[in-house]
Amino acid sequence: MPTVDCDPDLAADRLQEAGVDIGSGNTPHEEWRAERDGAVAVAYDDKVVVQGSDPSSITMLLEEGGGRAHVYFDGACRGNPGPASVGWVIVTSDGIAAEGNARIGETTNNDAEYQALIRALEAARDYGISEVDLRGDSQLTVKQVRGEWDANEPTLRERRVRVRELLTGFDRWSLEHVPREINSHADELANEALDE
Repeated sequence: MPTVDCDPDLAADRLQEAGVDIGSGNTPHEEWRAERDGAVAVAYDDKVVVQGSDPSSITMLLEEGGGRAHVYFDGACRGNPGPASVGWVIVTSDGIAAEGNARIGETTNNDAEYQALIRALEAARDYGISEVDLRGDSQLTVKQVRGEWDANEPTLRERRVRVRELLTGFDRWSLEHVPREINSHADELANEALDE
């Protein structure tokens, strides 16, 4: 059960900025309580105690500097264009902090890769990550975002602009192309969304 030594009022402000609702405590010793993604935070005089199935979903928001994570992303498409989905995984020093997947309708494979990167960046931002190392198996997406290749297709150009906007919200970031086997968990999540 993680304990974060902090000012409970500042901690409450930080959680509310991230969209977490703060409620009253259950006992006179509790200043407030908050719940997010399977975690419950309870504030006392000079600390916040976090418990539940995913405590990192709250502790990452309370840590100074927001922490660092490796973020893996992948888009999947059956046909090109065709039904598409995205998958992403946030990994911190404690292991997998969060993961997600979703169907995104009909689109191209390249657009699905971009949408996966956007969802991954939004999730990292929402989890309070301040330094992000992004990894994906789409060479086109990686090289276009890094400015090594041009993005001539209008939809991909718009997606690249959105990615770059999101990247400005991090203190530090890197984006690397990795082989599919290193990105296997994000790939599995994207394909699971298509199979459902």
